Amino acid sequence: MKKLILFLIALPFLISAQIYDPVSWTFSQEQISSDEIELTFSAEIEEGWYLYSQNIADDGPVPTSFIFFEADSFQLVGTTTEGTPIEQFDPNFDMVLSYFKKSATFSQIIKVTTDNDFKLKGELTFMVCDISKCLPPEYVEFEFDIKGSENTSSTNDSDSSSKKGMWSIFFIAFLSGFAALLTPCVFPMIPMTVSFFTKQSKTRAKGITNAILYGLSIIIIYVLLGVGVSAVFGPEVLNSMATNVYFNLAFFVLLIVFAASFLGAFELTLPHSWINKADQASDKGGLVGIFFMALVLALVSFSCTGPIVGTLLVEAASGGSYIGPIIGMLGFSLAIALPFALFAAFPGWLNSLPQSGGWLNSVKVVLGFLEIALAFKFLSNADLVMQTHFLERELFIAIWIVIFAFLTMYLLGFLKFSHDSELKHLSVGRFFLAVITGMFTVYMVPGLWGAPLKIINAFPPPMHYSESPQGVGFANTSTITISGDAHQEQSGQHLGPQGIMVFHDYDLGVAYAKEVGKPIMLDFTGWACVNCRKMEEQVWSDSEVKRMLSSEVVLISLYVDERTKLAKEDQYETTIAGKKKKVKTVGDKWTVLQIERYKTNSQPYYVVLDHDENQLGSPANYQDHGKVDLFKNWLQEGIDAFNN
Repeated sequence: MKKLILFLIALPFLISAQIYDPVSWTFSQEQISSDEIELTFSAEIEEGWYLYSQNIADDGPVPTSFIFFEADSFQLVGTTTEGTPIEQFDPNFDMVLSYFKKSATFSQIIKVTTDNDFKLKGELTFMVCDISKCLPPEYVEFEFDIKGSENTSSTNDSDSSSKKGMWSIFFIAFLSGFAALLTPCVFPMIPMTVSFFTKQSKTRAKGITNAILYGLSIIIIYVLLGVGVSAVFGPEVLNSMATNVYFNLAFFVLLIVFAASFLGAFELTLPHSWINKADQASDKGGLVGIFFMALVLALVSFSCTGPIVGTLLVEAASGGSYIGPIIGMLGFSLAIALPFALFAAFPGWLNSLPQSGGWLNSVKVVLGFLEIALAFKFLSNADLVMQTHFLERELFIAIWIVIFAFLTMYLLGFLKFSHDSELKHLSVGRFFLAVITGMFTVYMVPGLWGAPLKIINAFPPPMHYSESPQGVGFANTSTITISGDAHQEQSGQHLGPQGIMVFHDYDLGVAYAKEVGKPIMLDFTGWACVNCRKMEEQVWSDSEVKRMLSSEVVLISLYVDERTKLAKEDQYETTIAGKKKKVKTVGDKWTVLQIERYKTNSQPYYVVLDHDENQLGSPANYQDHGKVDLFKNWLQEGIDAFNN
């Protein structure tokens, strides 16, 4: 009966255990000249998965790469090319990366240097992820029959590309447009412009029509600006912006300049001749006059809207899509244009508008602080790509704490800039905004000591890119204190999540468990595993779970995507699920262990073992044990089984 109960408990895990194989490769070749052949590598990718580009930073995932063996009979012409990848934020690595969805095509041209037929052999390496997990790197061998005569031709599949979160770009741009409305260059124009249309029009309907045309003209002007940015730079340049060091450094400088303008250091202005010519053209009347009136608004308000528009274009363009700047300008201009049309339709609403005053300049200053904070994100991107460790996580968070602390002091009236009017009293709205920024400042302080800061985790560098794994003030020592107990670091042990000591070598961990008489908990994990991080942050952080993992078991964390190469004599080839698998890295070794022994390659995957390496009870995963109580009960059952 007891065995039947254990079988029923383990049944869901046996059913859910599976080996993922989301990518299939096909190879073809085409004769393109008398001695040149184009080799094509086509990948079909299952829905929900994505394959990484060849161009990936060193601290990112394993890029797709190609190795060609025995190149005596041919020469490579140029480098291996690929389709246009998607440039998007990857939650697995907490950075913007290039990857392909659904399909991907890579091409390499070779020049044949012999008259003899030969077989061209090689190997490609790739890595795939979905939104919550990554699979270990795979190696696929390829082979082409190369002849002197024309070979079988094939056509390339169309490049795989998609848009970067266009709705999010539009929404952010729309909110930015409303922020621009509250600046001293735009806000006073609302009653003036609406009054002009209502007074100059013979009927109310005509006034509304003219105001709507005015709003449409504003939209056209800003959208044309977005089209211009896309046309000038082109999709290839835009695709490189997110990870290009020089672009990120240029954006950092640009945003600092914009912030200085908002804070009152100087004003960004366009040539007065442009404004005068547009103003003269607006006197012509009709559709042309209305369009040039809108152009006058855009030119006159440039000192306030320019930095916002510039920041939007930078953000949208760095997403890697040529359509991004156009969508951004559409959202921004729509927010600018809407009030003019609405107030023209309902002139009585003008009486509800607040009077212009010093609060408009305060809006500019607040935007200036936000520009500075955003600027350091671009500097951080450049630092991460170059791996200079100049702007590590602690320093980035410290900078943001100072920025938002000063912003809170400004809102409360303790700081004052040159263009600010005297603050006689603190308005309710300003007070509540100061409370929010003050709370946010305090919230970030624990990040200096290793807190994950989930609200802003997309902005600072990742946790591992820091001066100390435990935060400022803690050094890496061999003695770790957890829940009041001192734990001496053993040979082969490392500081793991939540300060728990772990082994990364299976044999060393098992030997130590036998020495101290404790059960083993195997943790199949990955550097790029989102659900693994969630378990470690949300479940392992519980004081009782942390105590159990630290004191009652020997934790062995095996990273299936660890890239450290095995010694040549330790590398080998095996067959898994009918496919050949080359074991070249430490991660490959743990992947094979997990698949052969537990019939799955999904992470996180937890197993409790006895000293004979027999499994105690059922395994655990994120989907079924992602809550503290469930994981705690599962772990306790394994410990009890070992003790019994």
